[in-house]
Amino acid sequence: MARLASTSDSESRRVEHRSFKMIYYIYVLKSQSANKSYVGMTNNLRRRLDEHNSGKHFYTKRHMPWTMIYNERYDNLVEARIREKYLKTVSGRRFLKKLFAR
Repeated sequence: MARLASTSDSESRRVEHRSFKMIYYIYVLKSQSANKSYVGMTNNLRRRLDEHNSGKHFYTKRHMPWTMIYNERYDNLVEARIREKYLKTVSGRRFLKKLFAR
């Protein structure tokens, strides 16, 4: 009987876990010290900006400080990753340039 209860408990935990939705953000940073930008993805914008401005990442530590100038919200990791990859392409960079030219 205890075995059935534990199976039921683990099944209910799995159902609860599936109902939990993670939010993902694609973001664009602009360097305040150089004419550079950075596109990334995270589930916590504030933490990620703090990491970039504390020098934890090779590319971004060379061009600190950073300001977040744009972000998009996604409910799905796959969609967020696809969008991040697009924004890192030439056409994605052109899109961002047009967006910020307004």
